[in-house]
Amino acid sequence: MTTIPESHRDLLGEQVLTLATIGSSGRPQLSNVWFVADGDTIKMSLNTARQKTKNLQANPACSVIITGNPPYRYLEVRGDAEITPDEDYEFADQVGAKYNTDLRERDNPGDTRVVVTIRPARVVTWG
Repeated sequence: MTTIPESHRDLLGEQVLTLATIGSSGRPQLSNVWFVADGDTIKMSLNTARQKTKNLQANPACSVIITGNPPYRYLEVRGDAEITPDEDYEFADQVGAKYNTDLRERDNPGDTRVVVTIRPARVVTWG
């Protein structure tokens, strides 16, 4: 596994990352997403009704970028999404605790959530 260099680990504490997925047309889709970092692993709680989740279910190849301040300093992590159910909202509650919110309030009745885990296959840094 590729690791995130110490020089850019501080970016794992940022509030938002940008997730890039590949849509059915082959074109990229970008979404700003809340996340939790665990070592070199990045995890997100995603609603299965959203296009980004559907994209990852069809094609797990993805990339995330986290920018710092100044914004031209960044960390990009490329990898394949591992998707696991989060039916009891256990992980969603962890994400909600980080952001002082209940993710259930952001979902419609009947919506479900998954945990999307990205382990780095390639890491790119700048700045």
